Amino acid sequence: MTDFTPTQSVLFADLEKRPIVLAFDQAHGSSDGGAILLSAANQRFRDGLIESLSRCLPDARQQGKVDHPLTDLMRQRIYGLACGYEDANDAARIGADPMHKLLAGRDPIKGLDLGSQPTLSRFENSVTPRSLFTMGMTLAKSVITRHGKRRNGHARLVTIDMDPTDAATYGAQQLCFFNTHYDNACYLPMLGFVSFDDEPDQYLCAAVLRPGNVGAGAGAVGMLRRLIELVRRSFPKAGIRVRLDGGFASPALFAFLDAEPKVEYVVAMASNAVLTVLSEEAMKVARLCCGLTDDTEHVYGETRYGAKSWKCERRVIFKAEVVKADGKQARDNPRFVVTNMKQSPRWLYEEVYCQRGDIENRIKELKALDVDRTSCTNFWANQLRVLMAAAAYVLLQEIRLNAALTSLARAQVWTLRERLLKLGARIVSTVRRIVVHLPESFPWRNDFQKIATALGATAG
Repeated sequence: MTDFTPTQSVLFADLEKRPIVLAFDQAHGSSDGGAILLSAANQRFRDGLIESLSRCLPDARQQGKVDHPLTDLMRQRIYGLACGYEDANDAARIGADPMHKLLAGRDPIKGLDLGSQPTLSRFENSVTPRSLFTMGMTLAKSVITRHGKRRNGHARLVTIDMDPTDAATYGAQQLCFFNTHYDNACYLPMLGFVSFDDEPDQYLCAAVLRPGNVGAGAGAVGMLRRLIELVRRSFPKAGIRVRLDGGFASPALFAFLDAEPKVEYVVAMASNAVLTVLSEEAMKVARLCCGLTDDTEHVYGETRYGAKSWKCERRVIFKAEVVKADGKQARDNPRFVVTNMKQSPRWLYEEVYCQRGDIENRIKELKALDVDRTSCTNFWANQLRVLMAAAAYVLLQEIRLNAALTSLARAQVWTLRERLLKLGARIVSTVRRIVVHLPESFPWRNDFQKIATALGATAG
């Protein structure tokens, strides 16, 4: 194989009647021209989301010798993640990009190029656990405060969802372990989301990296305590509902939730011998119905149950389900949910608990932003990467929130990136202003202009 040497142009001699020449000669051009929306979304948060996160990181460098302040490095990484540049190695690709220099607060033409890969790597490995904890708290506070301001502190119900996911590891990263549930070596990040009344989106507000061998519920009580406190500050009159899957069920969690005033909860629980006996009558009915219809059937019910490690009995609703797939034997599939709510079992299971399933879509979006790109050797550097990916996702969620009156109102983040951010542009910088020239025939121009206006732009 011979080495490839890039040229300033390429020629397609026979595609059309005349030769077609592609010339890489557009000075001061960028393929991320729409990324200015990210900067506008950042300013919707008090004091700027990225700026608030940057203030959590102490800078021990000699300031007189610093070319790349921490805020600039945070902007470079977070805006880069939102645009699809997931690794520090991508600094070589975007370091001289005028749009990314503009996003970092520099002159797009004359400004110093952005930080190199070694600079970013030193930055990522310089953080401390204390500063990362403060940064995580700042992220949660910024998101919840932002929505408190957006809704003027009014909400009937604020729902908190938490879920673990896996971040696969393939090297010698600190605290990565084999996890039998995911069947690979990994970290186990825990993600927290909030939603308001009947709004369809769940807004990311917490992202904590954990070793790969911890239980799903490790750290859940601490995270819930902090999120509930922040929600009460911004929404003092709102009820709070907590939805969790079975991995979080523990005596400490239930004791905490029962002690919190005005907090509803629905928490799944794994089946055991006692619950199997208590739901057997309903299972018999479901099996009979399945035999008559030759289709999946389920029956809802409830019981009182108290595990030996619990201090009291609690209400447990169950779905006694028999699953019948084509060409297969019917099988029992009972499900159990612990709750302090008083509504009917069917309504609680279908209208409350099952709605948390949309969290899986949010996690897929986060993985599209490489929240699982935890390839640093140092554990705390990987936690910083998780928080930066979370911040990038929060900014894209803010853009989607302001796309409410467009065709992109429910678009996934990769669609937002493709249609709004990945836009060819030529940037001109003068003494009076900076002009970003965008294509006149841009297919999503109307949507782009509506979103820009919602984010604070005016007709120019």
